[in-house]
Amino acid sequence: MDLTSEQRAMRDVVREFAREEIAPVAAEADREQSFPEDVWDGLADLDLTAMTVPEEYGGLDLDTRTYALVNEEVAYGSLAVATALSVHCLATSCIAEFGSDEQKERWLPEMVDGRPVGAFALSEPGAGSNPAEMETEARPEGDEYVINGKKQWITNGERSGVVVLFAKTDRDDPESITQFVVPKDVDGLSVGKKEDKLGLRASDTTTLNFDDVGIPASNRLTPEGEGLSAALSILTTGRVAIAAQAVGLAQAALDDAVDYAGEREQFGKPIGQHQAIRQKLADAKTDVEAGRALTRRAARKADAGEDFRTAASVAKYFATEAAVDVTNEAVQVHGGYGYTTDFDVERYYRDSKVTTIYEGTSEIQKEIIARDLLD
Repeated sequence: MDLTSEQRAMRDVVREFAREEIAPVAAEADREQSFPEDVWDGLADLDLTAMTVPEEYGGLDLDTRTYALVNEEVAYGSLAVATALSVHCLATSCIAEFGSDEQKERWLPEMVDGRPVGAFALSEPGAGSNPAEMETEARPEGDEYVINGKKQWITNGERSGVVVLFAKTDRDDPESITQFVVPKDVDGLSVGKKEDKLGLRASDTTTLNFDDVGIPASNRLTPEGEGLSAALSILTTGRVAIAAQAVGLAQAALDDAVDYAGEREQFGKPIGQHQAIRQKLADAKTDVEAGRALTRRAARKADAGEDFRTAASVAKYFATEAAVDVTNEAVQVHGGYGYTTDFDVERYYRDSKVTTIYEGTSEIQKEIIARDLLD
């Protein structure tokens, strides 16, 4: 895909920030399991926390192709940071697309500046790939909704200030899923367990507990029963972003592997001159380029107003599985050193796996692709 001058300019700005500001602190943030808030403020200064918000509310209103480019470059610096940013943008997207003018005016002008941070609360302990099985209930009572339930795997769960919540208005009715905006400081909402994860350790992932949380009816984003279709619509674009992040992560691993292969010597010459290593690098390069092409194809279809659901699933499935393969081979190229924290490739390897799981597992993506083929 040929980039416009505006897209190239945006890519270059984000690329410089990712390499000079995000990447240098990524390893320490991972070790300490602490999100780099100074980096977040830098993202906000670049207006990247406003990517999916209309211009009239202070946002950038980026097209999908540019949004994917930004996600790729941020993930090159740190997948944990890219994940936190994309989830914030999921939340702002929900408000921008489904909120009333009053709701947009209330929430978006502050969120475009990065504070409050947004969270997206769909998954539950017993409802992951099938959100229709959720048990969280927002029971209508007069001019309020009273929320009870538990959400799990919530990125930005601890540091967020606004939660886009999906809950049933009738716990026994799977078709009653509805979307709400819940301020984090409301009575009865508490942050539960912080997950101790294999990767993305700088990005906080928690449970959120709702115990008789009362919110005004004006905080409902969608008509009752239309929340699930809204979530799936937003997540389709989200899958393009995750594919782009996987490409960025894989590119970082490939670049490190190439550098190491040119420096490390064995048997009297750089290991990059040995055929076994050269073939690994060639395979990795092919995977990265293919993932990038599929991601940009999905983004292009989205911007053209075409049905891009299958293209998004193809891109996410291929790019995320490729990221696992590429980061694995990057560790292998580094040999024993790749298994230590002295080099970033071990973190890339740990981080890569989650891209095949969140926002729809690889198995779910294959089901979507097969359904399109057969049905």
